[in-house]
Formats: sequence, structure tokens, C-alpha cells
Amino acid sequence: MALAIANKRPVPEDPSLSERFLIEHCSPTLAGLKTANLFTAVFQSGEELVLELGELNRILSPFGLRVVPVGRKRGRVLLYLYRPEFLRRDMQDRRADELLRRCGYCGENVEELVMEMIRRVRAGDGFPHEIGLFLGYPPEDVQGFMEHPHSGCKLTGYWKVYGDAAQAEQVFAKYRRCIDCYRRNLEAGKTLQELIVRT
Repeated sequence: MALAIANKRPVPEDPSLSERFLIEHCSPTLAGLKTANLFTAVFQSGEELVLELGELNRILSPFGLRVVPVGRKRGRVLLYLYRPEFLRRDMQDRRADELLRRCGYCGENVEELVMEMIRRVRAGDGFPHEIGLFLGYPPEDVQGFMEHPHSGCKLTGYWKVYGDAAQAEQVFAKYRRCIDCYRRNLEAGKTLQELIVRT
């Protein structure tokens, strides 16, 4: 990876953890509009990955953000960038808690729930359906997808909507505006640290 967090000028877009790459994939989370993002980056070696993630967490931590590896395969790593406080709030929702319990999660805190989610992703061939709860999706939409993955969807955007489509469309529009704003600010010379919202 070529982490460019401290650079003043943006770097060309690539699938490494550059400022531009993080802006493209994580702007709503960096802006404090979204709980989390899940995305894939490339890395050269396991040692490099550990060093890069350590440096990235050192930068993100003061802003209430954390990034953890979910899985690695053939030079690619699946990363989970999240706001622990937001996730804690999301998991206090009765519907989210019930869904996770029904899926067999028994963690007592956010860290344990995240570790269980990571374990399930690594053990399976794809993503467990409840992963939407870890990304800040409404519980009714996650439940709708779990029960009817091929029917009943009212709207598709950043996730499949089974509940309040009008509210979801407003959120989708907010995310799009956020990404555009972050792109413009990066092009204008702002650094990632200057763009992250502290919550």
C-alpha cells in the first residue's frame, strides 16, 4: 500500500490506502454521516499491512474512527472502517439487537460483536446478511433483505430498502453530496486530517 495521509497534494487514484482512495470509499463515515464502510485495498506484504494499518489508526483514532482487517486474499485486504461510538448507538436499537441475537451473536460489547462479524466473514464464502447492521443500515432494511433477498425491495442505492424509501433516498442523496464535497476539497489541496469530522 502507499499510504499518503500526510501528503498535502492528492495522489492518483489507486486501490491502496491513499487519501483519494479513502475519500472515494469512506467519505460519509469520515464526515460522521455513516457508521461504517467495508472496502478492499491492495497490499504488498503482511508486514507492510500491519505497519500501514497501525499508522492509519494512529491518524484516525483522535477523530473517533478505527480500521480493522476483515480478511486477506492474494494481495488484497478487506477493511472495515468504523466509528465505534456510532456502532454502539446502532446496536442499542432493540430491532438490531434482536436480529443479531437471532443470528447467534452473543457479544456483550461492540468490540466482541465486530470480532464475531469478522470471524463469520472469514469462515464463509460471502458476507453474512446481518453485516448491514455493522454498516449502519436500518434494521428493518437488513431484516427485509434477510427474509426476502429477491423481492419486496422498494429502492436500491447504498443498500436495498424495504422500509422507509423516502427517508433512504434523502440519506443516499446526502452521501452523494458528501462524496462530491470531499472530492472537491481534496482537489483543492485539503488533507485527509482536515476533512475528517471529529465526533
